[in-house]
Amino acid sequence: MIGSDFHEVVEKFQSALDEFFRGNPEPAKAVMSHRDDVTLANPFGPIARGWAQVDKAMELAAMNYRDGAATEFESASENVGSELAYTLWVERFRAKVGQGEDAVEGALRRTTVFRREDGEWKVIHTHADPITTARRAESVIPS
Repeated sequence: MIGSDFHEVVEKFQSALDEFFRGNPEPAKAVMSHRDDVTLANPFGPIARGWAQVDKAMELAAMNYRDGAATEFESASENVGSELAYTLWVERFRAKVGQGEDAVEGALRRTTVFRREDGEWKVIHTHADPITTARRAESVIPS
């Protein structure tokens, strides 16, 4: 059944992101495709393309979090086909970020694309950024 195994991998990815906020990227890496067309866009760097770049970008991104947890995944949209699927949610977390000593609450808008590879769902693209509310048009202009 397409939907049930898809929702299992979504739950696995969400659990992996919970670990990510503890500084552990390994469970999230296990859900990712390791093929040449995998991509990652996160708040900490340029778009990573191909498994070697994505692997390194995930390691570096995870170093920005510690002692944390994902606290909520607020679903906005999802669509599941036979070979491709996507999810869009707001991911809320609490963690120590960067050099900060106090845990803070944060939120990321996350879009994730999944593809069937060898009979199982894998993440082929994920994009997370801190824009979760409307902003003025001028906010896109670099300061």
